[in-house]
Amino acid sequence: MNKNETLLAAVSSLDALAMLQQDKMLNIAKSIYPNIVQDDLWQPFDFPLLEESVYFRHEEGIREGILSAKSALLALKNEITELCCDTEVSV
Repeated sequence: MNKNETLLAAVSSLDALAMLQQDKMLNIAKSIYPNIVQDDLWQPFDFPLLEESVYFRHEEGIREGILSAKSALLALKNEITELCCDTEVSV
């Protein structure tokens, strides 16, 4: 497995973790607002009780950390691709 493949596997794992975290956030949000949908989680400020929920905010922070790690790995993959002149692997 080359460096790009390794990084892409890690990115794929982070994608899966982010989806699981999003589901966890949705479950918390639905306990407060039963009709809330997945897209609403990206703008919790529209839902005052979510804004005040320490449980929701904690889980949101975890999701943001996962997404930040994914961005960092993708940036590293791009740097490696540029330095090594390998053929670029699409994500």
